[in-house]
Amino acid sequence: MARAKKKIKLTWAELKHQRNALERFELYLPTLRLKQQQLQMAIGKVQREYEEVLTELRNSEASISAYEPLFRDRAGIHLEEATEPEEVRTRTKNLGGVRVNTFESASFSDSSYSLFGTPPWVDRALADLKRRNQLIARLELVEQQMTLLQAELKKVSQRVNLFEKIIIPETRGNIRRIRIALGDAMTAAVARAKIAKAKLEDRERKRMSEADAV
Repeated sequence: MARAKKKIKLTWAELKHQRNALERFELYLPTLRLKQQQLQMAIGKVQREYEEVLTELRNSEASISAYEPLFRDRAGIHLEEATEPEEVRTRTKNLGGVRVNTFESASFSDSSYSLFGTPPWVDRALADLKRRNQLIARLELVEQQMTLLQAELKKVSQRVNLFEKIIIPETRGNIRRIRIALGDAMTAAVARAKIAKAKLEDRERKRMSEADAV
């Protein structure tokens, strides 16, 4: 949507108002740029974490796939149910000025099963599946962080562009227009004053001439 231009008054008061506004805008822009840089750095950090967790998850899944066919033997225990997190604990953290949830830990239900009545691979499967599901939960939180940070970066970048390309240039243009208009008005006023003075002097000369003629 195009930004509607506000009609400005070509007065000294408006010139002062526009100059004050320009000063505020030029002070605010560096703050926005700093915020933009902080968000970009935060996104880079989260992106690196995402890649690290994703690599761990892929390694975990590769390790599980090596003996996954054994899962067909239920061995008296439901592996998927037993390794699904009961609770994922998070904490709130400030990243680039944005409040996000970060992974702390995942808790699982106690798996009660007979050590002697189950195959030896069950212990490893439980540990590996819990680890995999923990990584999945962590990865989901990292993805949420990325979504929030990118949305905030988009808003801040739009503001930076608005101030850099529209608001500040427009305000400078307003100041230039007002100064030109006021300068023209002063020039015109001086010219009128000279004309008025010349007329007064001409009248005075005529009056003096008429007085001398009497």
